[in-house]
Amino acid sequence: MKSSTAILEAEIDRLIHEPARLKIMIYLSSLRDADFTNLIYKTKLSRGNLSVQLQKLEEAGYIEIEKEFVHRKPRTMAALSDKGRKALRRYQAHLTSLLAKIPK
Repeated sequence: MKSSTAILEAEIDRLIHEPARLKIMIYLSSLRDADFTNLIYKTKLSRGNLSVQLQKLEEAGYIEIEKEFVHRKPRTMAALSDKGRKALRRYQAHLTSLLAKIPK
């Protein structure tokens, strides 16, 4: 039989729960979209780490990535998808309910 702690932890969306991805998701939730350079500045992640985390979020369908050229320079734009917005809201509700269980 699982302990109540194991059951509660199993419900957390591990993809969002990782700190770097959580930063990205929270930041994108307040914007329509953001470019790669802006995300580096806001999240304080390295280029390589940000790239890997964006790829994982995109594969899960939580964000949408659009690549284009502006004045012959590549630009990567990221936006939270509807699925990602819903997942972040579920994560927030779940975490809030977990924190409410802390004895006073």
